[in-house]
Amino acid sequence: MRILDCHFRVVSPDRTRYPRHDLWGHQPPWIDELAVTTEQMLAEMDAAGVERGILVSSPIVYGYDASYTADSAAAHPGRFGSSCAIDVRAPDAVRQLRHWIVARKMNGLRIFTSGGPMPEDSDWFDDPVTFPVWETAVELGFPISVTMKPGGYSRLARMAKRFPSVRIVMDHLCHPPIDDGPPFHRAADFFTFSDLPNVYLKLTMQNFENWNALTGIPEPFIQRCVDLWGSGRMIWGSNYPEIVGPLSRIVEVSQRTLAFLPMRDREAIFGGTAAMLYPILSS
Repeated sequence: MRILDCHFRVVSPDRTRYPRHDLWGHQPPWIDELAVTTEQMLAEMDAAGVERGILVSSPIVYGYDASYTADSAAAHPGRFGSSCAIDVRAPDAVRQLRHWIVARKMNGLRIFTSGGPMPEDSDWFDDPVTFPVWETAVELGFPISVTMKPGGYSRLARMAKRFPSVRIVMDHLCHPPIDDGPPFHRAADFFTFSDLPNVYLKLTMQNFENWNALTGIPEPFIQRCVDLWGSGRMIWGSNYPEIVGPLSRIVEVSQRTLAFLPMRDREAIFGGTAAMLYPILSS
């Protein structure tokens, strides 16, 4: 089975060339205690059987400077694609975006309304001030990953409908509330995104660990996602090293968790859909 990791990150020990910039006043302990360099990540990938992946930039480490992520991907084009993050409300947001996507050849954009130590706030998500960024995504054809809690679902749905040609990835599934168990009535708003053909799901090890901490892995919920979206609109990410490794452990647990699915669905989730969504992973 081809394994493509759509959500891992690297941190450089060189703070002069790659200075840290914490946007929200607190850097989690994993950054120094568990962080891996580009070279270490390549070794982890080899040990875990991960062929290629998308390095995601980390505003919690570097703010909106994705230099180390971009440099790592450029140095190893056969192994990495990359995704940047910018302030989509900034007056120069489009200039920033073109710098990373065009000049630095990154392959996607991440938008945060929640996550880590940042305050949860999605009120601005569908503000017209952000439209130029989405229009640039239409023009250049890259996907946008969104980290969001359920409070922002209505705004995300409006943007997905306003920009139907932009492929939107719900990072960590955007944390649907499923603690009520089957048939998951509390996740009704989440399930409506399956009706929007440009919305994809990113299932990560963070989901698995969160679910295990509650009631265990909800196979009926995962199966319903496959039934509604189809595995052709689902991808996988390790969230390593924020999730404690080694990467081989995360891959093994993830594969075991999804072992109840037919092989064709697992092949799509662990590789096939990602190769379509991010052509750099197949080039």
